[in-house]
Amino acid sequence: MEDNGIPEEQIYQMLRKYKEKDLTHRSGRILGSMCTCPHPVGIKAYMMFLESNLGDPGLFPGTKSLEEEAITMLGELMGKKEVYGHIITGGTEANLMAMRAARNISKVRDPEIIVPKSAHFSFKKAADMLKLDMKMADLDDDYRMDTSSVEDLISDNTVAIVGVAGTTELGKIDPIEELSRICLEKDIYLHVDAAFGGYSIPFLKDAGYDLPEFDFSLPGVSSITIDPHKMGLAPIPTGGILFREREYLEVMAIETPYLTEDLQSTVVGTRTGAATAATWALLKHLGREGYQEVSRKCMEITSHLAEGVEKAGFELVTRPELNIVAFRSSQIPVEEIASKLENRGWAVSLASYPQAIRIIVMPHLKREHVKAFLADLELIKED
Repeated sequence: MEDNGIPEEQIYQMLRKYKEKDLTHRSGRILGSMCTCPHPVGIKAYMMFLESNLGDPGLFPGTKSLEEEAITMLGELMGKKEVYGHIITGGTEANLMAMRAARNISKVRDPEIIVPKSAHFSFKKAADMLKLDMKMADLDDDYRMDTSSVEDLISDNTVAIVGVAGTTELGKIDPIEELSRICLEKDIYLHVDAAFGGYSIPFLKDAGYDLPEFDFSLPGVSSITIDPHKMGLAPIPTGGILFREREYLEVMAIETPYLTEDLQSTVVGTRTGAATAATWALLKHLGREGYQEVSRKCMEITSHLAEGVEKAGFELVTRPELNIVAFRSSQIPVEEIASKLENRGWAVSLASYPQAIRIIVMPHLKREHVKAFLADLELIKED
């Protein structure tokens, strides 16, 4: 720390030098992230509520009302208007809350959870923090959760089963309808991690895409993770957790005697209201038609990219179900492809199961970016 403060303009100049080292989504060079350029309306709404703290909601009743309305709108999107939840930091916190609710309501001494091998790594964090024994179900030939493997893993200690609607690596939608049936029969909590797919599957279905049911319209679904800072175009960090019943929040509530709220269920205490304001504003501003257009354009570019990858002589791991393209080569190791792309300025990521180059076609990725990427991919093939 300086003894004397640095002038404001000098601070900004110093910050710009750090900022110049960062990649930007707008450049179209970030191909492996599920985040994107936040929408201008979301940015402005976020900035308007920087001072608000939903960890102490009695001081910010207007922001609290925004959260309640945002949760209702997200619930309607997920097939049930009357839901309970919060706008939080992201999918990791949401998944942690869901597993905590499932554990607490079950009161099992040695709790176990069942997740697919494609589950997000946040479930490993949840298992570690909550002392859960995590069982991993196999995937079928198209990399979706194998329900027969799930049934083999169920025991008297199973407190939750997790299905994914938009897997992190391949964008696959697990058979949530079948999981719902199993969980109803066995009286097991079912959590759906729709952090990625929650903001696209409903809108793609509106646009005529044939995608399976995954939400509260299925009676066995107990909770859903949905991330506004992914396909919802909200600023980072903005996540969402929705519960079918209020009791799931109540079973993990902690007394907070010195705040304006007596009980608190979220993991974090101090919780920005800015994320809530951005979520609310974008849901109101874009509406179903606006989000449908965002999702539809991403899928059109996804199809274009997948065709181009195959024309360039690479192999698709699977046909895209959502806006993720994963591919590999029979001649070039995946790590070498990634390295060569990185040398050409492309920030891709690697899928681990199976090993592949993974590209998420987020709203910042335009046709001109895909054209430039495919041209470089052709050069890599010829090297």
